[in-house]
Amino acid sequence: MFANEQTVALDERFVIHTYGRLPVEFVEGKGAVLVDAAGNEYIDFLAGIGAVSLGHAHPTLVAALKEQAGRLWQVSNYYHDANRGQLAECLSEMLSTTTDETGVTTGSTGTVWRTFFANSGAEANEGAIKLARRWGEKKLNGATGIVSARKSFHGRTLATLSATGQDVFHQSFHPLPQGFCSVPLNDFDALVAVLDEPPAECGPVCAVLLECIQGEGGVWPADLDYLRSVANLCHERKVMLVIDEVQTGFCRTGAPFSYQRAGIEPDIVSMAKGIAGGFPMGAVAARDEVAALLVPGDHGSTFGGNALAMAVGLACAQTLMQEHVADYARETGDYLAQRLATIPHVTEVRGAGLMRGAQLDVPIATPLVEQGLRLTERGRCGLVLNHVGDSILRFLPPLVISDEQIDEMVDSLAFLVGELA
Repeated sequence: MFANEQTVALDERFVIHTYGRLPVEFVEGKGAVLVDAAGNEYIDFLAGIGAVSLGHAHPTLVAALKEQAGRLWQVSNYYHDANRGQLAECLSEMLSTTTDETGVTTGSTGTVWRTFFANSGAEANEGAIKLARRWGEKKLNGATGIVSARKSFHGRTLATLSATGQDVFHQSFHPLPQGFCSVPLNDFDALVAVLDEPPAECGPVCAVLLECIQGEGGVWPADLDYLRSVANLCHERKVMLVIDEVQTGFCRTGAPFSYQRAGIEPDIVSMAKGIAGGFPMGAVAARDEVAALLVPGDHGSTFGGNALAMAVGLACAQTLMQEHVADYARETGDYLAQRLATIPHVTEVRGAGLMRGAQLDVPIATPLVEQGLRLTERGRCGLVLNHVGDSILRFLPPLVISDEQIDEMVDSLAFLVGELA
């Protein structure tokens, strides 16, 4: 693996050290393969943390970006953009899709969804929180409380940190905004108890905020029956059900959106990562009745919905649906899970589609990530891997990953586990 010395030196001197970077500099990519500054190749099983949905340098996305970049970048949201409405319509169709538990499409709810475009997942969740609290103001006698799940992750802004159910992310940043609390995932009784008697720091509840699969927490899935029970509970109490699809959305789990596998329809959905194939973009969508509660002046974003993002996002969404990428992700994801289960010291494989977590019974996940990169020094193709803690490997490859690339990764990873365990 290789990183240019000047690149490293400038980064060390002038960039705030919020990341412990690995010593490699990627300069090119195609599909599921990355190339470093020395020409070494790596199979990418992280995809920019799940963002590069259609693979690196996808020709359709590249063409859309080039065409738009030569015409217009930014004029602000005070004016219309043709791609913005088309993308919002496309998202409405994707969000209203119905599937079976595996993700196979069965039809549509016919629901009309409206979308606000932002720049990141955290911004999308900020918009979701504001919209939920507007609902509480108008429909629930001023209720403002948001209930999330422990081990969840919803962003790095102060409000989304408050919604994140992991204390490790809260350290040093108190006082955090009030009006949030968390309960264990898949514990329905605990959720009912909080809605019945919300803790003082939360207050009367206006929304439940959940990930269908907790990515940053370690790839922990919500039970489908639990999601159904939560959806029914929220409907009965007129509490907003907000689903965070930032990491699970856009075909990653084998359905257009992960909640569809439970046969539910939330009130608000936050999105980002795979929405534009890695181009910076986020969005929050809501059912027509809920979205109508926001009026001009209530929310905004200078760069949200800019011409470049809209062009690439539209190209990405259309390609995902036209090429039936959800079907491919579902089938290839099942193969990935089967192969991961054969690796020594892997005790459990969690997740769905091409979002998988491999639980190890030895704490070697951290060195495995570094040694995966260093395979290039042994004449092998390098591996771009990711870990959550010391005992969980997380796999978020581009949705174009092949069975052959999976086989190569599993064989190399088994070799490394044998050395380190």
